[in-house]
Amino acid sequence: MVHKLKTEGKFTYLEAGEGTPIIILHGLMGGLSNFDSVTGFFPDKGYKIVIPELPVYTTPLIKTGVKTFAKYLNDFIIHKGFDKVILLGNSLGGHIGLYHTKVYPEVMKALVITGSSGLYESAMGESYPKRGDYEYIKKKAQDVFYDPEVATKEIVDDVFNTVNDRNKLVKTLAIAKSAIRHNMAKDLPEMHTPTCIIWGRQDNVTPPEVAEDFNKLLPDSDLYWIDKCGHAAMMEKPDEFNEILLKWLKERNL
Repeated sequence: MVHKLKTEGKFTYLEAGEGTPIIILHGLMGGLSNFDSVTGFFPDKGYKIVIPELPVYTTPLIKTGVKTFAKYLNDFIIHKGFDKVILLGNSLGGHIGLYHTKVYPEVMKALVITGSSGLYESAMGESYPKRGDYEYIKKKAQDVFYDPEVATKEIVDDVFNTVNDRNKLVKTLAIAKSAIRHNMAKDLPEMHTPTCIIWGRQDNVTPPEVAEDFNKLLPDSDLYWIDKCGHAAMMEKPDEFNEILLKWLKERNL
């Protein structure tokens, strides 16, 4: 799926449809294309899909982290003139969504997290990345999914190129440290934004008990499981993911 990106000032983003804005937050190694199925599904259901490119590799090193990206996201929401938004984040994107919800609850209509970091310190990858070793990177990329075939050569190549770019590697490690520093366990009980948690039962990156902890700690959350599914449910089981999310949004009148 090819979408034309818009650039306005410091923001580059994809936009599709009209209606309640769902802002999608991609993960550290993820791109806008990870959410192609969501982008293709929800505009026909009365939602506007908006995916900003997060400045993961362009932010000065000293400011690279969850807090900066949450501020960038809020600047983007103000720039777009949105009143209330639904945030949907995977992995690091979920963590940014959680932190944004904590700091800017007044603009939050709802939060959706899948395979999110924020509680589990290894979520950013402990021994990873290892430069130069393509087969190692390939295995790591395949481990993200229940079905290793989902990790196409294009996905593996993208990750390989990222970890072999010194600037990106340094930023990746800085973000990983930031994610560990910004553990959300103490914040979650104070966050009353309606939250939908969609998790792969075979997620090796953020295991199922992480989803259960999110669900216990958040005051207004619902947890949904997708079987035979790893860390990126919206990529590996797109139809199931979309149906669960749409049903939840309708039940919550969002």
